[in-house]
Amino acid sequence: IHTISAKPEQTSKECAILLIHGFGASTDHWRFNIPILSSKYEVHAMDLLGFGKSPKPQDVEYSGSLWKDQVVAYVQEKIKKPTIVVGNSLGGYAALAAGAELNDLNAGVILLNAAGYFSEEKNIKKNMLQTSIETVAGIFLKNIVLQRLIFENMRNPKNIKKTLNQVYVDKKNVDDFLVESIRKPSLDFGAFNVFRSVFNPSGPQGLPLDKLFAKLNSPLLLLWGGKDPWMNTPKKRNLYKKFTPKNTKEIILDAGHCPHDEIPELVNQHILDWVDSI
Repeated sequence: IHTISAKPEQTSKECAILLIHGFGASTDHWRFNIPILSSKYEVHAMDLLGFGKSPKPQDVEYSGSLWKDQVVAYVQEKIKKPTIVVGNSLGGYAALAAGAELNDLNAGVILLNAAGYFSEEKNIKKNMLQTSIETVAGIFLKNIVLQRLIFENMRNPKNIKKTLNQVYVDKKNVDDFLVESIRKPSLDFGAFNVFRSVFNPSGPQGLPLDKLFAKLNSPLLLLWGGKDPWMNTPKKRNLYKKFTPKNTKEIILDAGHCPHDEIPELVNQHILDWVDSI
C-alpha cells in the first residue's frame, strides 16, 4: 500500500494525523496540507487499496469495510500511537468507520464532506421517480460495455477537470497536477474493477453513519465545504446534527466538496487549532 509520512523535529502532543483521500484521489490531494500539518505533528497519508499508487487487485471486493480495515491496520501496525483520522468524501467514511473501531488508538476524527448514508435515508419509502432512476442505473451498471464507456468518459482529462470545476468554488487549484493525479492511477491495470465496485447499485456500503457515530468515543470535527453540491444538502446536514455525538464541533467553510485542497490555508489552521484544543 502506498503511504507517505512526515515528522516534525518537535511536537507538542503525542499523537499522529492520518489523511485519507476521496474517490479517485490519492495522497497527492493532500499536497497543500502535509507540509503545514507536519510542522507540528507526525503526519501520515495513505492511498486506499484500489486508488492512487496502491495496488488494484481484481480478486478483491472493494467496500467501506475493506477500507476501514485498511485504515485500522495501518494505525495499529505502523503508527502505533493515538491518531487523528482525517477523511474527505469516501475517505471520510473510512475515517469514521476506522475511528469507531480503533478505541484507545483513536484520538479524534475529522470529516471533510464525508460520504455515507444514514439509516433513515435507507428506510424512506422511495417514490416512483427514484425507483425508475435506480432501475435505469442498475441496467447501466450490469452492462459491461456501458460500464466501460462510462469509465473511459470519466477518466478523460477534460471531463475530470469539468467535474472538479463543478465542486470547487474557487477554481485556482484545479490545475494540471490535480487532473493528472486523478487520471494517471485510472490507467493502472485493475482500475476499471474498482470503478465497477464503487458504482455498483448495491454500492461499497458498510454500516450507516448513525450507527458509526453511536460507536465513536473520540472528539469529532466536521469541516464542511458549505457549497458542496454532492454531500452538503440541508437534509443531510440535519441528520448529522441529529446523530453526531455531543463532543462534536462543526465549521462551515466557503468551499465545495474538497475544502482541504480548495482553501488549504484555512483548513490547515482549523485542523491545527482543533487538534491543539482536544
